[in-house]
Amino acid sequence: MIRVASVPGSHVYVRHLADPEHRDQVVRLHDPVPADGRKVPGGWWPPLMLDPMWIRRHHTEFDVFHIHFGFDAIDPALMKDVLHELSVRRIPVVYTVHDLRNPHQPDPEPHLELLDVLIPAAAQVITLTPGAAAVIARNWDRTATVLEHPHVVERTLIDRPRPRRDEFVIGVHVKSLRANMDPFPVLDALSETVLDLEGARLQVDVHDEIFDPDNHWYAPDTGARLLRYRDRDRVDVRVHPYFSDAQLWDYLSSLSVSVLPYRFGTHSGWLEACYDLGTAVAAPSCGFYGQQQDCAVFGFDDTHFDAVSLHRCIRALHGAAPARARWAERASQRRGLAHAHRDVYERALS
Repeated sequence: MIRVASVPGSHVYVRHLADPEHRDQVVRLHDPVPADGRKVPGGWWPPLMLDPMWIRRHHTEFDVFHIHFGFDAIDPALMKDVLHELSVRRIPVVYTVHDLRNPHQPDPEPHLELLDVLIPAAAQVITLTPGAAAVIARNWDRTATVLEHPHVVERTLIDRPRPRRDEFVIGVHVKSLRANMDPFPVLDALSETVLDLEGARLQVDVHDEIFDPDNHWYAPDTGARLLRYRDRDRVDVRVHPYFSDAQLWDYLSSLSVSVLPYRFGTHSGWLEACYDLGTAVAAPSCGFYGQQQDCAVFGFDDTHFDAVSLHRCIRALHGAAPARARWAERASQRRGLAHAHRDVYERALS
């Protein structure tokens, strides 16, 4: 039995690394919950495991410390203290590089400083795509084990038939406008593209908290600009609270294609959920979304936006049958991922 302190432990990505039949002999600790119940916007809480004092108190409860994400607010000095405490206890660190660039931070430097601490210190490094592994090899001279993203939704939804719809619905969910989102060039292009496609409609979704003056994500000018798209033909703008998981899966299943309006980023759980549900994806050329799953890719990054390539993507997806996961494939992948992670932990411990 290998006991893993995973940061975080309750995220769906981490939960779906476990063998469904529990044959991997890996146990992951539950996330400690703050006594005062504090949470960051969006419902997450700061990872209490990333604290030298927590490690000092709990180090006998785990064999491996596995860092994924959730350390946005940790500065490099504190991360070094965490790693030092683990080193003193002779507990190896495994780091899965989900993000080469943090999608929540407009300035890439703070995240790069943390990568400069984490990647050299990790006993084993994992990432999700060959492209990300190549960047890690080039920038930090480390060989990362490439392990795919597991399924996001559960079997009943993967097996569920998609709803029959006559419309071709292009969806752009801008959420609460995190740092890597730049929806306006994408929406300008799509509101023209949709006019050329039979039975097509553009649906724009946004969280209502950007209209709340007391909310961290308050952005009234941006919100007003989004609402003006309602004046365009075949464009529907919907303002609502965060979806529950069930509402999110219903939303994604209602779309023909989900367009990701990201200027920067690396990998995407959203994309994987779309694959599970049979919703096509048009992803930007930044990062390595196109290596995660079979999706359409258009030109979009920090420096440019290619409206013609986005138009071409949507036209190609119009009327085409999207790729969709089968449970047998996802279950087999999950078993493989569980045992591959056990192998990584064993190498780290050796």
